[in-house]
Amino acid sequence: MNEKFWWGAAALLTVGLIFLGVRYYPPLLTGMHVMVCLVLMIVVLLQSGRAADLAGAFGGAGSQTAFGPRGAATFLSKTTQFLAVVFMVTSLALATFSSSSRPRPLAEQEPQPATQQSAPASAQAGEPAPTSPPAPSPPPPQQ
Repeated sequence: MNEKFWWGAAALLTVGLIFLGVRYYPPLLTGMHVMVCLVLMIVVLLQSGRAADLAGAFGGAGSQTAFGPRGAATFLSKTTQFLAVVFMVTSLALATFSSSSRPRPLAEQEPQPATQQSAPASAQAGEPAPTSPPAPSPPPPQQ
């Protein structure tokens, strides 16, 4: 099969896993992010450096381009690009998910309404609640 088919299939699978992680199961997204980080580190370390010899250290990389000569894209360089995009997308998805599910600080929360005193237990059992005598009225003002 064609190489583009496999990269497309990997992209669709990745988008599907990110959607499932965001929508239904966040630990899946976190685990995928960690795995992408580890594989990305391994793939970057496996690549050979470009113009890593003594001439490259002093600007004699063999071309007039800013970052040295541009060769054909290898499987490792394509994999690095793919994993870098997946890393960025999972980072954004995790940041969005964590900001939407975090509880608000206490200072921003609305105060709870005051609760009313409940009747004594004897009143709840069907017995009449004891009534207190009415408070005495204040004496009239003197002139």
